[in-house]
Amino acid sequence: MKKNIQQEKPHEHLIKDAKKLVLAYPKVPLTVDCAIFGFEESQLKVLVIKSDLEMYDGHYSLLGDIVQDNEELDEAAYRVLKARTGMNDVFLDQVRAFSHPARHPGGRVITVAYCSLLNINHHQLKIHDNELNWHSVSTLKDMAFDHKEIVDECYSWLQKRIQEHPLGFNLLPEKFSLRELQNLYEAILGVSLDRRNFRKKFASMDLLIDINEMEQDVPHRPGKLYKFNFEKYETSKRKWIGIDF
Repeated sequence: MKKNIQQEKPHEHLIKDAKKLVLAYPKVPLTVDCAIFGFEESQLKVLVIKSDLEMYDGHYSLLGDIVQDNEELDEAAYRVLKARTGMNDVFLDQVRAFSHPARHPGGRVITVAYCSLLNINHHQLKIHDNELNWHSVSTLKDMAFDHKEIVDECYSWLQKRIQEHPLGFNLLPEKFSLRELQNLYEAILGVSLDRRNFRKKFASMDLLIDINEMEQDVPHRPGKLYKFNFEKYETSKRKWIGIDF
């Protein structure tokens, strides 16, 4: 028994030394902020909430909170999303940290931004506290803290991701027209795309399935309907070749 105690002592000593070292570090709060983008009616929107800090009265902010001592960053982000929206079926990607010493008026706070892109019609908000709602990205101007900078950074990250991965197809109906597909990419990329070049680009990927159906009850000339071949995409060695419009 004594032998076991002696063997544990060096280990305990190392832990104590490590704790002393950490106690000597500066104490900087760590938070997470979630930029949840949604697509609805050909518009890109972001989920925002009214700030509860008096100096930012009337300003919107992202969903965020302090990371608890016993939490991983990812755990904190999903906790915040669940607590503020009631949604638990949203996948979050970590974008980057924001660490400007003056980003928070109360002192230095480092935050890690998370991002997601979803179909608003498929994800219902179950909580609406502090006027939580979807707002068009193009209408957001002045936000609390540095949250406009975070939204812009996450938006740029999203624009890059959607050209590298087929994320956008999860925002469309199961059956969609090329017009709907182009509207989606134009809304997210914030540009007008040449119709012929756009269709040629997607035709060259050979990942769209022509289902031999036409649009119904539309105010324009009905277009052909397609499905995205997720199975072929998953099994293709070539994978997503990227979109360079």
